[in-house]
Amino acid sequence: MGSLFRSEDMTLCQLFLQSEAAYACVSELGELGLVQFRDLNPDVNAFQRKFVNEVRRCDEMERKLRFLEKEIKKDGIPMLDTGDNPDAPQPREMIDLEATFEKLESEMNDVNANSEALKKNFLELTELKHILRKTQTFFDEAEHHHIQAIHEPLGTDDALGLLGEEIGRGATQAHKLGFVAGVILRERIPAFERMLWRVCRGNVFLKQAEIDTPLEDPVTGDKVDKTVFIIFFQGEQLKSRVKKICEGFRATLYPCPETQAERREMAIGVMTRIEDLNTVLGQTQDHRHRLLVAAAKNIKVWFIKVRKIKAIYHMLNMFNLDVTQKCLIAECWCPVGDLDRIQQALQRGNERSGSSVPSILNRMSSRQEPPTFHRLNKFTVVFQNIVDAYGVASYREVNPAPWTIISFPFLFAIMFGDTGHGLIMFLFALFLVLKEKQLAAKMAGSEIMGMIFGGRYIILMMGAFSMYTGLIYNDTFSKSIKIFDSAWRPGLNEYNSSAMDLSNYRINPAYATNGPYPLGLDPIWAMSINKITITNSLKMKISVIFGVAHMLFGLSLSLLNHMHNKKPLNIYFEFIPQLIFLCAIFGYLILLIFVKWLKFDHTQTGQAPNLLIGLIGMFLFQYESPCKPRTCWYTGQQGFQTFLVLVAVLCIPCMLVIKPYLLRKQNIQGKLSVNSGDVLTGEADGVAGGVGDGDRIPLTPGSSEPFDFGEIVINQTIHTIEYCLGCISHTASYLRLWALSLAHAQLSEVLWGMVMNVALSINVSWLAVIMIVVCFGFWACCSIVILVIMEGMSAFLHALRLHWVEFQSKFYKGEGYQFVPFSFDTMLAEYGLED
Repeated sequence: MGSLFRSEDMTLCQLFLQSEAAYACVSELGELGLVQFRDLNPDVNAFQRKFVNEVRRCDEMERKLRFLEKEIKKDGIPMLDTGDNPDAPQPREMIDLEATFEKLESEMNDVNANSEALKKNFLELTELKHILRKTQTFFDEAEHHHIQAIHEPLGTDDALGLLGEEIGRGATQAHKLGFVAGVILRERIPAFERMLWRVCRGNVFLKQAEIDTPLEDPVTGDKVDKTVFIIFFQGEQLKSRVKKICEGFRATLYPCPETQAERREMAIGVMTRIEDLNTVLGQTQDHRHRLLVAAAKNIKVWFIKVRKIKAIYHMLNMFNLDVTQKCLIAECWCPVGDLDRIQQALQRGNERSGSSVPSILNRMSSRQEPPTFHRLNKFTVVFQNIVDAYGVASYREVNPAPWTIISFPFLFAIMFGDTGHGLIMFLFALFLVLKEKQLAAKMAGSEIMGMIFGGRYIILMMGAFSMYTGLIYNDTFSKSIKIFDSAWRPGLNEYNSSAMDLSNYRINPAYATNGPYPLGLDPIWAMSINKITITNSLKMKISVIFGVAHMLFGLSLSLLNHMHNKKPLNIYFEFIPQLIFLCAIFGYLILLIFVKWLKFDHTQTGQAPNLLIGLIGMFLFQYESPCKPRTCWYTGQQGFQTFLVLVAVLCIPCMLVIKPYLLRKQNIQGKLSVNSGDVLTGEADGVAGGVGDGDRIPLTPGSSEPFDFGEIVINQTIHTIEYCLGCISHTASYLRLWALSLAHAQLSEVLWGMVMNVALSINVSWLAVIMIVVCFGFWACCSIVILVIMEGMSAFLHALRLHWVEFQSKFYKGEGYQFVPFSFDTMLAEYGLED
């Protein structure tokens, strides 16, 4: 199990790197990913560090690459990803990269500016083309109105036009009408009309016509709907007002000749210019496309190179310079087992840089607690994440993750036991596992789907375990499956043989003539009205058995912690009393459950003592004399149970008093070692990596806090009370296994009865087929959404609670901090650039 059982042995090291070799050495360490650097300049501002200019240059290159990436995605050009992971470029190569990116950005900006200018010109010509086409109709209508106004007398009905303008002014004024023509966004037309009416007081004539095809905005590239308009007015004052209104509504005005011949001549010229612009635009787009295609082939590699350079200089900013300014000094945490690989990486870095002075790696002694490092793979990482969400393991503390791999999906399955629902979950997770390479990039873009994809292996195991527990419960979509012949046979006097209805039949286990059912529950129970009574009793007892076993296993893991940390007082006056306390009460309860199953068979139904009443009587010392079968398990029960209660009670002062007293006595005698680990507060951490190697540079250890007897007593009291009360509450908490299993089974049964039974009970053949199809679709959707997803989430959270609180509280502190090595692979994975 290796480092998964207990974190790797870590050591603090000091690095001496020559200035010319520092970049290459850090690059090799980044490729290795086994070193966590410490910041030796925590009080120095980020803008005052040595390599801040190099970091800024990398930021600028990254900005240019993001600009190119945006343009590539805008044109829908696929970016080539060959899976290459190039090494970090040498510092001198930064100049070439900067020149390449600067040239590409400049060319793209020029192309974009030219393209935008051409598109703007094209838009103007297109709008002018539509104006010239539409205005002929406007002028014909205006001429018709003027002629009509000459032959009709003036009156109150003279007001014509869209805005109620007075057109009938007489033939002498018709030739004095002016006009403007333009284009405006279609959604602004209503407000535009109202403003013209109010400002010009109805003394203008507005005509409009929609442009059928949307036009492209040269700036945003979006398609917009526009409308051509022409406004007739009289006088320079109205002309000035109309132009100001058009300017306010961002309407574009275009010159429009008054005669038809001039308009036709202008239209021919506009069409010629549009054709020329189309040719130039096509050539511009082709040039832009060639630039972006060339950039798309290398942009992934460029991103990797730039981000590696930036990460290296960011690490170098955490180093110190020696007094000669020729050597960089760094401190880092690294696994002891990988020191040789780290030395080899430093040697490769020296060879790459051509440095003649080798880099030096020295182990150091430190009283600071090292980081926690577990070697994980894609299967174990999800279980480790569940543990780390509660708290990162303290250094060299027993890791709950290996046991969680089995216990978590198993406890989940006890609550979710259904072969059909488990099969759906298993197949879904199996699909994610088999297609993980294809789905990895797609799922990374969604937070929720990325989380589900990351947990595909735990979902796979939860589905598999649920199929197993569903087989034991004999529950598949709320239905039992007859795998073997039923072991039950009805009694002769228990039913009317002429009209036997098993759906309302109370099954008597006494007639199990063929012995126990080979696997799980006998399917005959599904037809009995006392099914829930039997299954409730069984699941409740199973929940208590697994719960106490789970807590006992967690308590046993605390012994491994005490032995590893060399804390004999914790073994004798914490672990042993805790074990006795738990076994004397709840271990004895489990023993009674097995005794009840083995001693009282179906012929003694109703004669077995009640477990709960017996446990309460045990604590209250209430016993019947003489002993009756309903309350008595065995001869000498009263004396033995009294002994167990007294032993459990005596364990409390043993946990509460003895350890603080012995610690105080050792402190008075001067025998308390700062590294013994028996001090509850102020205890010093063990030396990382050990002491005694000749190649280490010793550091001055920090002094431990003074011995505080009062604080030790308070902490021990809290710990004792929490454990004793927790044993009771945690045992009761495991009953959620029974409660959720019951709820899931009953909800599944209700859904089947209210949906599928309706369709299956219809006698008309054609209607039955339709109803079965409809009801099956509804039942399937409800089963997946409610019983698989929602109930699965509920069972997941309850299993999480049982592990965090009931299990891990027995041995796990979780007060450490994560080992975060400088790794290019991890960094690129965060950017979505991993292989």
